[in-house]
Amino acid sequence: MTNFSIDPSIRVSFRPCTRFVRSIMELLLLCTPCVILLLSSLYLLRLFVDARRNLPPGPRPQPLIGNILDLGSQPHRSLARLAGRYGPLMTLRLPPGPSALWRALRRVCAAELFAPRSLDAHQRLRRDKVRQLVSHVARLARDGAAVDVGRAAFTASLNLLSSTIFSADLADFGDARAESSVGDLRDLISEFTIVVGVPNVSDFFPAVAPLDPQRLRRRVARVFERLQAVFDGHIERRLRDRAAGEPPKNDFLDALLDYRSPEDGRGFDRPTLQFLFTDLFSAGSDTSAVTVEWAMAQLLQNPPAMAKAREELARVIGSKQEIEESDISQLKYLEAVVKETLRLHPPAPFLLPHQAETTTQVGGYTVPKGTRVLVNVWAIGRDSKVWSDPDKFMPERFLQSEVDLRGRDFELIPFGSGRRICPGLPLAVRMVHLMLASLLHRFEWRLLPEVEKNGVDMAEKFGMILELATPLRAVAIPV
Repeated sequence: MTNFSIDPSIRVSFRPCTRFVRSIMELLLLCTPCVILLLSSLYLLRLFVDARRNLPPGPRPQPLIGNILDLGSQPHRSLARLAGRYGPLMTLRLPPGPSALWRALRRVCAAELFAPRSLDAHQRLRRDKVRQLVSHVARLARDGAAVDVGRAAFTASLNLLSSTIFSADLADFGDARAESSVGDLRDLISEFTIVVGVPNVSDFFPAVAPLDPQRLRRRVARVFERLQAVFDGHIERRLRDRAAGEPPKNDFLDALLDYRSPEDGRGFDRPTLQFLFTDLFSAGSDTSAVTVEWAMAQLLQNPPAMAKAREELARVIGSKQEIEESDISQLKYLEAVVKETLRLHPPAPFLLPHQAETTTQVGGYTVPKGTRVLVNVWAIGRDSKVWSDPDKFMPERFLQSEVDLRGRDFELIPFGSGRRICPGLPLAVRMVHLMLASLLHRFEWRLLPEVEKNGVDMAEKFGMILELATPLRAVAIPV
């Protein structure tokens, strides 16, 4: 054991430090009430000013953190409950939300990816991807294995997008390693949509942002880095091919690389392309897959609706093996099933935030310029003032109705409306109907025994995209 000795003179050196700490503590004790008084005064002044500005009513914001605690883990449900108390137009104080795509990117997407001529040109490609989906389900049926409906639909949607954008599939239904990579990619996209949808405390307290108290920045960075590696590989290969004089593929990636802004002649840089591809693949593949999964879950829980959908397919399609997109307009009950699914389970429970360009009056209240407007489409779809039996899955409600989902009827706007409507709506509508119709036409479906006994778990996993918390697995029987 080593003996230690302390020089007594050291004690003297501590005294100034002790006095300094004591002085700081006394100063803090004196200042704390002043700080609390100042913050409380500012808070009360803010409430008074808000009352004088005739803002819509809403829950009282807490000092510093606003209404973030009112959101809970299921904000679409929390805000629907608050609307029952304060009315359909509410004021909330929340941190800044995610942007909409840049105008230039939106313009290119609308012109090159989602334009009618582009969609018509890719009709054969969509048919091929759905054919691969049906073949995959048929293989599982022969083996007596259950189908992970969401994952299968995601793979088809993923390959459709990747073939349209990169002229290459990102997955192969028949490859076990590819199946694993598909699961990883879907998990990545799911993680991305969940993390981005979580309210971030750092937005209220910029001073603590570098500490990342909720670890959200780290999670987003980790997910984005892995997605970026996938996209960068395709960009690099294309740039090498173009440099080597390879003929163009005339796909969306070529269109993006050739784009030059009419304002300054500049093209898109690499980070912009990475963010765009992240948006496209999360919004384009996962939303379509989630809609098909929700529709199948509802049909499996409602055998009469399932029987009606399959009877219509047998009557309209007959013995024809493959469904053409031109057949969809004749499948009125199937269209009603999709509308009812999107009413109850919009892929995105909130539309992308809008912003008031000028101060305006809505419902007798003032909406100041610059206000971010958040539309709860999940709550609109379950409003008992608009829908009878709003929580019941009842496709029949749309059979005698002219309500459409393309933004003209505000009671059903899962894709938004007006100039900010989702540019991918035409592709999503075609792909969802084609996948769902093909799965119902070629197979009978049964729940697994344990699921049939306990019922399908319809709990939601909240994020920018509203998913089933428990993936739907069912048994397909070829017909």
